[in-house]
This record gives sequence, structure tokens and C-alpha cells, in this order.
Amino acid sequence: MTQIDFYVHVENKLQTLTTLAAKALAKDVRMMILTPDAETTERVDKVLWSQPSIGFLPHCRAHHPLAAVTPIIVDHVAEPAVHEQVLVNLCPDCPSGFSRFERLIEIVSLDEADRSLARTRFRFYRDRGYEIRTHDLAS
Repeated sequence: MTQIDFYVHVENKLQTLTTLAAKALAKDVRMMILTPDAETTERVDKVLWSQPSIGFLPHCRAHHPLAAVTPIIVDHVAEPAVHEQVLVNLCPDCPSGFSRFERLIEIVSLDEADRSLARTRFRFYRDRGYEIRTHDLAS
């Protein structure tokens, strides 16, 4: 069953995302970052090219010819699934097909609208029997 982790009280979602992506890369874990739209995909793409400050986190889109050998996939299109290790959901809704991944990560900001949507996703997963771990990143 998919392991689900909620990172809550996050001040900067993109900063938390890059930290999690760097940890995954260091552990040789493949990550799919699902964004809600093309604009967010571009924003995440730019951040990953500039983080860490003296390097970058190798990534590409799901349809890129090197996707099969690239550790981080960033896209607003869920298919094709290039791997099934970690899915980071940046979308407001539960991603379809999330259960094929070993782990699902939800990053929840301090914004009340974002928190409300996250509570709905949390209930969705919980009501289907998924065990959920919560990581409180409040300062």
C-alpha cells in the first residue's frame, strides 16, 4: 500500500520541494513532481535548475527522451508514469493513479485555502484506509 506523507505548516513549498528532491536524489530514489498546470511546471523547472546554489537537481518532463534515466520528473501531465517510486502532489486534488507509487508526498503551505484543500485530500486517503504520516514543519 502507498505510504502517504503530509508535510504541513510549510512556509515555502518550493524550498521544501527542493529539499525533499535533494534527499531523494542522494538516496537514489526517483521522484515524480506533479504540478497543476504548465505555469507551475515551468516555475518548478527553474527552481530545480538553480538549486542547490552551486548546482542543480537533474530533472526533465515525462515525455522527454531521457525521462527513463532521469531521477526527477516534473510535469503537469500524470501520464506516462516513468517510474513508481515517489510522487509529490502539488495539485489541489488527489492525483489519479497515486496508488501505483510506493510513496505519495503532499506539501501543505500556511495558506488557508491550501490547507482546506489538503484536509479534503487527507480525508480522501484516510477514508480509503491509507496510513498517513504527518510532518509538522512549523518554525
